[in-house]
Amino acid sequence: MNAILPPFLILDRLLQDWLAEDIGRGDRTTQSLFATGSRTGEAHWIVKESGVIAGLPIAARVFQLLNPQVTFIAIVEEGQWCEKGQPIAQIIGALDALLTGERVALNLVMRLSGIATATHNYVETIADLPTQFVDTRKTTPGLRILEKYATQVGGAINHRMGLDDGVMIKDNHIAAAGGIANAIAQIRPRIPYPLTIEVETETLDQVAEALQHGADIIMLDNMPLDTMRQAVRMIRETNDRIKIEASGNITLETIRSVAETGVDYISSSAPITRSTWLDLSMRMNA
Repeated sequence: MNAILPPFLILDRLLQDWLAEDIGRGDRTTQSLFATGSRTGEAHWIVKESGVIAGLPIAARVFQLLNPQVTFIAIVEEGQWCEKGQPIAQIIGALDALLTGERVALNLVMRLSGIATATHNYVETIADLPTQFVDTRKTTPGLRILEKYATQVGGAINHRMGLDDGVMIKDNHIAAAGGIANAIAQIRPRIPYPLTIEVETETLDQVAEALQHGADIIMLDNMPLDTMRQAVRMIRETNDRIKIEASGNITLETIRSVAETGVDYISSSAPITRSTWLDLSMRMNA
């Protein structure tokens, strides 16, 4: 796993907001039972269905924001495939922190593990081919940094994080600018080094235009496989240093056929937009 955990300088603000949303004016149940820090206890997390685990360091931070003395012990590694019933973490500390932080911590790890599991399934389908799997910007507002972290945990490469992270000339940009040539001509002198220009194409004519005007990366969007093969040959014969990305209606059933056309990257929103949560549970030790 090559995933890089986002810095807590950024994450802490998000986690504090999410804790505040859940706690509101106070945890009526827990605060009625236990004074802050008055009793310590121990809990463990188990997996209720098989999948890839992602987000344990983030869960640890949730509990530690409530009480810095909480000890969160990850029993499995981040990105590890776990089987149903397997214990994955042990938490020791003030009972009020464990009970108040339970839902936010579990929700995050279940969401991220679901994404990591779905991503893993896509990556494994083309693991013996040189094509790399890439995520997209189709993310949940407020959760992008973590959802993209989860795709990394599952084995994907991150596409641009935001609009300031790279130049991608999409179909609507092309229409608004009056064509690929005009769009590239206007953008090239205005972007900082070393940003590259990626152009989304849907036809062989658009591929030829993108090649002619110096696109650095060419996306083949929603192309039939035969057309995609022709586009790959055209690009390789013209400039074999240009990277080729395929996108559009990528599924577990189609991804291998797309990879076999010879593209460098396949991007898909599916692991984020179509994944289900991986079911986990926290249980207090007697």
